[in-house]
Parts: sequence; structure tokens; C-alpha cells
Amino acid sequence: MRIDILTLFPKMFDGFLSESIIKRAIEKKQVEIHIINFRDFSELNNSQVDDTPYGGGCGMVLRLEPLVAAIEHVKTEDSKVILLSPEGKTYNQEKASMLKKEKHLILVCGHYEGFDERIHHFVDEEISIGDFILTGGEIPAMAIADSIIRLLDGVIKEESYTEESFTNHLLDYPTYTKPREFRGLKVPEVLLNGNHEEIKKWRHQEQIKKTQEKRNDLLK
Repeated sequence: MRIDILTLFPKMFDGFLSESIIKRAIEKKQVEIHIINFRDFSELNNSQVDDTPYGGGCGMVLRLEPLVAAIEHVKTEDSKVILLSPEGKTYNQEKASMLKKEKHLILVCGHYEGFDERIHHFVDEEISIGDFILTGGEIPAMAIADSIIRLLDGVIKEESYTEESFTNHLLDYPTYTKPREFRGLKVPEVLLNGNHEEIKKWRHQEQIKKTQEKRNDLLK
């Protein structure tokens, strides 16, 4: 998979690309990630990419020309162009599983007061990571890219994500490690008896219990 991220602040991605699982996935060529500064595509003085809104109002609006030029520079017949915007459909695990099947994703990060409305003619869809406002689309781009990359073949063990939260409309089951007891808090006995059928049944029951208590809206 190839992911191109269009942003005005490429250095924000330095840590994202150079640490942990994402770094290893890049080194193993399981994913190819390019960070594109769309300011480089501005033809105005001082590489200007924004301007005042028609009709008045606060803030500055991103101009179309550099954004569209950057999109068209990296776009191929396999590309899916995604605008990161609070107006988009809310992102979830099901969407991550769908997007991992794409060959090429282009994630467009906004900033300032937002996009010129005509940008919608040049993208395939909008995605939001929640009903709140950030200073820009860089953090959503990292979150979406991370959630997709970890699902790619060989990036992590398949069993690590096939039974985790949201894959079956339930939250993940509780997990424990050593020590067996800490300040009076003990590991459930069922996890210590070696009976895998009992453990599997207990974990599923705990998934339902946890989901009912914390995210009842997920239950089907």
C-alpha cells in the first residue's frame, strides 16, 4: 500500500514515521508513505496557500490551486482521495478494514479556517475522527494511517487484531500479566487453570459485560 499525506506541516510526522510498528512496516516495505507539503505547489508570492473568505468572516481559508495541484501530482488510477474534515462520516474500525484493501490513499490535511468548498469536486470522500475540532488534519491523518497500516498483512500478528475491540461489535476482553497478585488485586483464577475452552468462554462473557457497562451502543 502507498499512502500520500498532504500537509502544511510535514515535520509533525517525523516521530510517526520513525518509531515503533510504523517504522518497521516502512522498512519491510509493507507500506510506502510520502509526506507532501502542498505549500510547494503554490504559485503565489511567499508560497501563500490561504486567503480571506469571500463574504467576510474570521480566519483564513485554504486556496484551491495548491491543494488541487498537489492532489493531481500524486494521484493515479488506483488512488482514493480522502479529505480530513469534521464534516465527514465518523471513522471506525470497519472503515479501517475497508481502506486497508486500497492500493493508494491520499489523505488531505486541512488547517486554518478550513477548505474552499469547491475542494469537494476533487476528493472521493470526507472522514472525521470525532465530533470535536483540532487545529489541523495532521493528527487525524496519523490516527487513520496507523489504524490501517497495523491491519496490513504481516505488520502485526493476525490474532492481535481479529479478537480486539470493535471487530465483533464488542470491546476487548480484560487481560492480565505478572504478578498474580498486586496490593490485594488478583488475576482471575480461570486464567490460571490452563483450560482453554473455559478461558475462551470467560473472555467472551467479559467482552459482553464490559461492552454493556462502557459502550452499550455497540451491542447488536
